[in-house]
Amino acid sequence: MTDLAIRVEGLRRSFGDLDVLKGVDFGVRRGEIFALLGSNGAGKTTVVRICATLLRPDGGTVRVGGFDPVTQAGRVRESISLTGQFAAVDAMLTGRENLVLIARLRGVADPGKAAADLLDRFRLTDAADRRAGTYSGGMTRRLDIAMSLVGSPAVIFLDEPTTGLDPEARIEVWRTVKELADGGTTILLTTQYLDEAEQLADRIAILHGGRIIADGTLADLKRLFPPAKVEYVEKQPSLEEIFLAIVGKS
Repeated sequence: MTDLAIRVEGLRRSFGDLDVLKGVDFGVRRGEIFALLGSNGAGKTTVVRICATLLRPDGGTVRVGGFDPVTQAGRVRESISLTGQFAAVDAMLTGRENLVLIARLRGVADPGKAAADLLDRFRLTDAADRRAGTYSGGMTRRLDIAMSLVGSPAVIFLDEPTTGLDPEARIEVWRTVKELADGGTTILLTTQYLDEAEQLADRIAILHGGRIIADGTLADLKRLFPPAKVEYVEKQPSLEEIFLAIVGKS
C-alpha cells in the first residue's frame, strides 16, 4: 500500500436525503493514470472534491500523498492540482501572464522562467503573448493544465477535462495527459467518455449506485464478459477517423 498516491476507503457523502457515495473504495498508484467512470450524477466530481479538500466526507477515510484532506488540508494542497470541467484561465490575460500570476501565487522563485518552460512544454510559445480569450478550445485546455502544473504537484485531478471540446482538441489533451504520466505525475481522471478512458488509463474504476462496481485494467474488465464471438466483417472507419483524415490530422 506504500506505493499508493491516493487511497480511498469506505467513502460516504450525502446531500440532504440523497446518498451519493455509499462506501467508495479504490487506490491510485504513484505515476499512473486512473480513470473514474460514471454517468452524470454518479458522484465522480464529489469524490474529486473530497480528495482535493473542497468538500468534507460524511464517513470513510481518504489519503492523498499520505495526508488526510480533512485534518491535513494544507499538506494535501501543497502536493496537488485540480483542473475542473471549466477552464480557470483569465481570458483578458495572455497565456504568459496567466502562468506568471499562478507562479507568483504559489511562491515560485522565478515566475518568468517557470512560465516560459511550461509554454514550451505545452507547445504554446508562439501564442504566449496573445490574450487567452483568442485561444482555441484545445489551446485553452492545454494552458489550463499547464497552470495546474506550476510548482510541480505530485498529483493532478482532471475532472472531465475534455467536456465540450472538438475531436482535435480532445486528442491534444490526451497527448498532454500521457506526457504528464510519462514524467511521473499521478493523475486521477474522471470522464463519461469510454473511449477517453480506453485511450489514457492504466486502470479504470466504474462508479455506479454510490459504489465502485468494477476496478482494474482494461484487460481485467474485458475478462468480466464472455469471450467475443469472432466474425469476419469489413471494418468501417469511425466518424472521428473520417473527420481527422479530412482535416489532415490523422
